[in-house]
Parts: sequence; C-alpha cells; structure tokens
Amino acid sequence: MKTINEIRAFTATPEYGKTFWNAMRIKHNAEAEMHDAMSATTGAFCAPAADETDFRKAIFAESVIRPLATELKKHTGGDVIWAKDSSDYAEFVPEGAAIPGFDAQNDFTRFPVATHKIDGLVKLSTEFALDADFDLRKYIFERMGKSFARAEDRAFINGNGTDEPFGLLHETEGAETGVSTNAVTYDDCIDLFFSVKPEYRSHAVWLMNDRTALALHKLKDDAGNYLWNGNSDTILGKPVHICNDMPDIAAGAKPVLFGDFRYFWIIDRSPISMRAFKERFAMTDQVGYVGFELLDSRLVRKDAIKVLTVTA
Repeated sequence: MKTINEIRAFTATPEYGKTFWNAMRIKHNAEAEMHDAMSATTGAFCAPAADETDFRKAIFAESVIRPLATELKKHTGGDVIWAKDSSDYAEFVPEGAAIPGFDAQNDFTRFPVATHKIDGLVKLSTEFALDADFDLRKYIFERMGKSFARAEDRAFINGNGTDEPFGLLHETEGAETGVSTNAVTYDDCIDLFFSVKPEYRSHAVWLMNDRTALALHKLKDDAGNYLWNGNSDTILGKPVHICNDMPDIAAGAKPVLFGDFRYFWIIDRSPISMRAFKERFAMTDQVGYVGFELLDSRLVRKDAIKVLTVTA
C-alpha cells in the first residue's frame, strides 16, 4: 500500500488525470490502471490532485461555515491536533530584561481527531457520461460540491460526534452559552455581543437562520432604532451570516451564535475520492458517481464563540 505522499505524487501526474476521467466515462480497463490510487478507507479512487483542488473550491463556494472557519489538512501524522490556547506576548521591555512569556505553561491543548465519512451520489444518463463533448467534470463538481457542502454545514452546526463531527451547538464540545433568555430581546443581543472577549470580537460574526434573522430585523430600542442595520446587514457593526441549519427561536433551542469562527477548525483527513458505477444503474441507463470525503472538526477555543440559549 502506497503512503499518502506517494499517492499524492501519483495523482498529480497528467497521465493519472487522463486515466481517472476515462474511468469516470466507463472506459474499459481504466480503473485497473489506477489501482495504486485507491483509498483503503473508501474503496474509491483519489481524485487527480488539481481536480481535487477545484472540487474543494466547489464545496467552499456552497458552504456557509467553511469560509468562516479555519481549514486544516491532516492526511498523516496520527489522530491528534495541537491548538494554542494561551496568549501571545509582545510588549516593550527594558534593555537586558527578561523576554515576556518564557515562563508560560501549557501553551497548547491536545485535541483528539476522528475520521468521519461523507459520501455523495450523483446520477447521470449514460449517453451524457459517454459524450466527450459533455463537461462531466464540471457537472460532477457542481452537483456533488453542493450536496457535500450541505452535509458538512449540517454537521458543523448540529453534529453529535457519533459518525459525524462535533457541531458548534454541541452541549460540551460546542460554543459556550453567553446569554440565557426566555424571549430574545434587543438587550439580549447586546449582552451576547459583550459576552465575547474583545480579542475575539475583532473578527466576530453572527450566525442564525432566516426565521431568526426576520425576528431580529424587527427588534428596536426604546428610541425606536432598529438593532439590525439594513444597509450593511450588520448587528452592532458585525456581519450576519445565514445558515438554515441553525434552529428556530424556541424553548430549549440555541438560535444565535456570535464570535470568531476562525477558531472552529475543519480538518480534512484525506483526498476526496470517487468511483463510477454503471452496472448498479444499468436498468435506468444511468451511471452513478459516488464521491467520498473524510473529515473532522473541532472548536479549539470554546470562549471564542458564544451562543444565545432560549430557556424552557
């Protein structure tokens, strides 16, 4: 079995790219030529290196969470990541004085990393699959990129850690509660804003679903001023992002997140892999394309993002 670095080098060659797309077009014996790039986890073939980059761009473009988070590749090196959880040091010091921070202890926290699999299926008429003029690559990337992004976002928000990553709303591994309230008010949003430390507010954003956004659009202070700035789609000067995987405002729900999402790390655990299936869909004269991605996610600083919790 080749190492991941050997597979990456193999899949970066023009010859592999040509063979891979021949296999996607069900050309005879093409899969046999790619045996060295088969993923041991998924049984599918690693996408050509350049194509995988474009595939990930397609996922990124459809995702709400990935553009806000930090992406990390960890194809090798075990099942642990280390995240810095103490302050950095920079200050003026007298000549000959000690450099600040040298005596700091426990600068890094060890986070276990799991491997969770997403698979996506796209079906296509055999006629199109065999048509050399049909842009099969673009079709697969657009369709599968959208479905992967949706599956990711659902897990990044609500994941329970079993067969999927821990999500931002997880009780113990997700964001800390900044505000508890039985009815979301103007003052609650202000309290949530200031529950996040100033060091995290510089790059902070709001996250909620459409229905929560509608409710917050209508909130006013005692002078009749709206909480929501309709010209810039900001609340208290910070951008609002809509993710409809967030829950509605309801008893026991956590409908609003606020903070610096760069401390939510998305760990890609292997190259994306794909395989074409003709026989399985032969009765409908279709080809099925199954794509796989392996990943995990961790909120590496719990206090960087706070959540508004609606009490029962």
